[in-house]
Amino acid sequence: MLYLILIGFIVLLVVGPSYWVKHTMEKYSEPADRYAFTGAQLARDLLNQASLQDVRVEETESGDHYDPVEKIVRLSPDKFNGRSLTAIAVAAHEVGHAIQDRDGYPPLALRTQLVQWAAPAEKLGAGILMLAPVMMTALRSPATGLLFLAGGILTLGSAALVHTLTLPMELNASFARALPILERGRYLIDGDMPHARRLLTAAAWTYVAASLMTLLNIARWLAILRR
Repeated sequence: MLYLILIGFIVLLVVGPSYWVKHTMEKYSEPADRYAFTGAQLARDLLNQASLQDVRVEETESGDHYDPVEKIVRLSPDKFNGRSLTAIAVAAHEVGHAIQDRDGYPPLALRTQLVQWAAPAEKLGAGILMLAPVMMTALRSPATGLLFLAGGILTLGSAALVHTLTLPMELNASFARALPILERGRYLIDGDMPHARRLLTAAAWTYVAASLMTLLNIARWLAILRR
């Protein structure tokens, strides 16, 4: 019984943040036309005010993010074209990263390096996990297979750790950059500020939640392998 409770607690700890982030984003995506301006229009206005006219705003299918190498704020279609509170808050959060970049915020530079390392590492880890059973069968050596398995887990786990370590930087983008701008400019409709705070918290937790789900997928894969 205690074992089942422990398993349940671990699953809740891993799945909980991801569910909360998704639920929060969806909750404030309606009404879809709450604001007179889109997320892209807000991002452009905030960037101009921050003397970041050289930073572009683009629509993307690969998730909301700021690219410090290309100097681009990228927003998914529902945020780029959307007029919901979610679109507004997420756009402000990503502009917050652009302002960090402008100010030479050290954690952003560190995060950029770590993410550039973590992205290929995550792909490598997934490949290693897929090859582990093949290596065990081909070489008839459980030790080799376990070595591959450990390598895959460590690689994927390190990618998750990178995103977890950058959570303070994400919170800084939300609450030290985006929120003050929204408050000073009075961009939000009366009564939306508490909800915007929740959304900005969710925006900061996005990468962490995704990384935790990666760890859950590793656990699922291991359970399948043991059968």
